[in-house]
Amino acid sequence: MLESFVVRALIGGIGIALVAGPLGCFVVWRRMAYFGSSIAHGALLGVALGLLFGVGLTPAVLVVSVVLAMLLVVFQHQRLLPTDTLLGILAHAALAFGLIALALMEGVRVDLMAYLFGDVLSIGWIDIIWIYGGGALALTALVLVWTPLLAATLNEELARAEGLPVGRARTVLMLLIALVVAIAMKIVGVLLIVSLLIIPAAAARCFARTPEAMAAFAAGIGVLSVIGGIAASMAWDWPAGPAIVAAATLLFVVSLGTGGGRRALERS
Repeated sequence: MLESFVVRALIGGIGIALVAGPLGCFVVWRRMAYFGSSIAHGALLGVALGLLFGVGLTPAVLVVSVVLAMLLVVFQHQRLLPTDTLLGILAHAALAFGLIALALMEGVRVDLMAYLFGDVLSIGWIDIIWIYGGGALALTALVLVWTPLLAATLNEELARAEGLPVGRARTVLMLLIALVVAIAMKIVGVLLIVSLLIIPAAAARCFARTPEAMAAFAAGIGVLSVIGGIAASMAWDWPAGPAIVAAATLLFVVSLGTGGGRRALERS
């Protein structure tokens, strides 16, 4: 019989995988991995502010992630610096200030490794409520903007010409990435969050023939990664967050050996 903390880890991890898979498809299609990484790095500043002001870490990380996402939306319209340069500046500045703030907090013991690489085996029912509540919100919003977002991904100019709300859909996508980063922090940590977005989606690309099928496959591969990673963690005493990412990577490598994987490589 599974221990209660393992059951909670599985429930929480599966909840994140079900959301991260479909959302990660757009991250892969639109080449937004660096954007997701920038938001994830900034999450550590949210941890510091949450501890400083004595509020919940998940709400604090969510606020900081949303603020960073909105700053990036605004800064994308300026012409002084390339977008990837701005992403790098914001990401590393937020990470640096977060580490400095954590180091300066007297009387507060911080397990930095847990925040950097996750501690899925320590999540509680409150975390699970956040995961499934935020996940349901994210999936609902993604369904609502799916058509304009997919059209803009294929051909943004044509989508605009057809009167689709391309800009609004892109902003919603950025905010959803920020939401997933906030609720997934305890699962794989701020340094590995993006891997749960992009690796299952990249593996699903080898099997799916439609965007909707790819989203479903990505969610399923993410779930298998969580189950496999937690099983490996319990069997061999591996850190759970990295084990989940390792399981996802193994599934990706396996997908490349299929006929669909070879065709995906030829298309890329």
